[in-house]
Amino acid sequence: MITKDSEELLERVLSSVKSLVEEMVIVDSISTDNTVLIAKKFGAKVYNFKNDNLGEKRAFGLKKVTSPWVLTIDADEVVTKELAEEIKKSIQSDEFVGYEIPFQCHYLGRAVNYGGEYHKKLRLFLKDKVIIKPTLIHERFEIKSGKIRTLKNKLYHYGYRSLGQMYRKFTDYALREAKQKVAGKEKTSLKKIFIYPIHMVWARFITDKGYKDGLFRIPLDLGFAYMEFLTYFSMIFIK
Repeated sequence: MITKDSEELLERVLSSVKSLVEEMVIVDSISTDNTVLIAKKFGAKVYNFKNDNLGEKRAFGLKKVTSPWVLTIDADEVVTKELAEEIKKSIQSDEFVGYEIPFQCHYLGRAVNYGGEYHKKLRLFLKDKVIIKPTLIHERFEIKSGKIRTLKNKLYHYGYRSLGQMYRKFTDYALREAKQKVAGKEKTSLKKIFIYPIHMVWARFITDKGYKDGLFRIPLDLGFAYMEFLTYFSMIFIK
């Protein structure tokens, strides 16, 4: 797990995996709240890491793991009892080297199921079978060889807990994404700055049927439009 000022949900998150894992490895980005104290209360091994590259942080943490099987989660993701039981059974098999876990996303305390908020990620795998791609945002796990499959039970993700927290998160993501795009030689444009955000709202709320979750999710989709705008606008000032 990677943490930075993650005290809000950390106790709940670590409690959800306490009976499932043999060890907890946390890579902390110099938290100033009670994150480290909470982690150590659960017996976690905590390592400081200042680099902002999420992929490098995750790879650093992976090197500290001693168990063959690894479950990687974020500090706002909760493992349900049903998922924990499925994980225990799944890793007894030698047929698969990794498992994708579907997400149940929550926005302002309510589950959302449409408009891009349904996805699965490779989060459970054999340590020696995975490669982590270093990126500033949304690091990727790739299997070197072997078969993977998708588990049935979901990982509960509480990524949008309040409007303030959500927009601070989107601001951070946008600035990271902008740096990554500039580093990759991508150019910005007026179309990307002003048209892409409009398309983002339409794609999430209409095309991907976000409206089925209800009108309450409109600020969420506007948040993604804001992130799209800030990403391409801030690229102007990055050298």
